[in-house]
Amino acid sequence: MNSDLNRRHFVKLGTLAVAAAAITPGRAAAATPAELPKLPYGFDALEPHIDKMTMEIHHGKHHAAYIAKLNEALAKAPELAAKPLDAVLGNLPSVAAAALRPALRNQGGGHWNHSMFWESLAPADKSGKPSDKLSAAITSAFGGMDEFKKAFGEAATKRFGSGWAWLIVKDGKLKITSTANQDSPAMKGIVPDTDYGTPILGLDVWEHAYYLHYQNRRPDYIGAFWNVVNWEKVSERFGKAS
Repeated sequence: MNSDLNRRHFVKLGTLAVAAAAITPGRAAAATPAELPKLPYGFDALEPHIDKMTMEIHHGKHHAAYIAKLNEALAKAPELAAKPLDAVLGNLPSVAAAALRPALRNQGGGHWNHSMFWESLAPADKSGKPSDKLSAAITSAFGGMDEFKKAFGEAATKRFGSGWAWLIVKDGKLKITSTANQDSPAMKGIVPDTDYGTPILGLDVWEHAYYLHYQNRRPDYIGAFWNVVNWEKVSERFGKAS
């Protein structure tokens, strides 16, 4: 899973005690609880495209709930809490006991996906543009930015119920996919092999992400999303993944 996100949110914020393991090799690292990452902008900074109340509830209630339940699950397996969360989620069938997998998949996935989502957003006046390298890749894969947005929007709209739409890097090329619930394209052995890859942009299409402002108008929310994409961050991820 995305290494930059791993550094920023699961090491820096104390989610994982990797440093302790490095300092004292051979000893189990002390597990530290996952923490809610601070937003890199104000709750009202994405208005009118994503409203303040939605951001407050989405971040402070929904994301926080995933973290609380993730910590409950990790308390039962401190050896997993001492690993990078992306390493756990990226190899879930082989690293976690069967009884813990549903909680790690849903709660850990919710934490990871939302942490990435917040960094994928920026105020409209700071949204920027894709890098030349990313723009060229978008044109090569989809025919151009308009075609890409249309295809991504269709994936987000057609995702039945709750889930995410994603732009991923797979075998060095861009691809659009979607996942149910809190699954991620980086969950090897969970998502189909055809959709497994490195996510560089994700859009939350759970109703809690938009219903207060857009009600049942998911396409309107998807259209507004493009005004607040942090293209600098997406381009950075693409550069590391390609």
